Amino acid sequence: MNIFTLSPKICMSHLLLKDSFDPYLFIEGEITTFNTFRIDGYLQKEFYDTWPEDDYARWKEQRDFFFQIIRGKRTPLGFRIVLSLAPEQFSAFLAEHQISACRPEDIQGLYLNFRYDGSTLQCVTGVSTRTFIMDKTLEHEWDQHAEKLLAKMAVASSSVRS
Repeated sequence: MNIFTLSPKICMSHLLLKDSFDPYLFIEGEITTFNTFRIDGYLQKEFYDTWPEDDYARWKEQRDFFFQIIRGKRTPLGFRIVLSLAPEQFSAFLAEHQISACRPEDIQGLYLNFRYDGSTLQCVTGVSTRTFIMDKTLEHEWDQHAEKLLAKMAVASSSVRS
């Protein structure tokens, strides 16, 4: 797990205005402005005529909704947004990082947890597996991947490793 302190202005541009995180799944979020809005990203498949393949909505489908809540003259009092790499990308991630101690079906999620407390925006990385895996290569590689991703967007100003 790494904790990155981010530039709010640049990161919010990538989260809300650009397609930088569109391929990620939206797990859950909460925004506090004049009210607190809690959004569960889990798709209610019964709602659809044709059942979606994913269990969770894509960030690109939620991004505008969050933008509508956040935009305005006043900064939100706080928010948190949890994104995960999509399961169909797990195999490619494992292959790219030469991780053999884990199979794609063992991975529950590779997470980016964005938290804003009214002044500081942070991203906390996280890995969840369906079974216990002693080898921590997956966690280390996900942390490094997130660090490179955020650096490429020029949003990270510092990081703390846990």
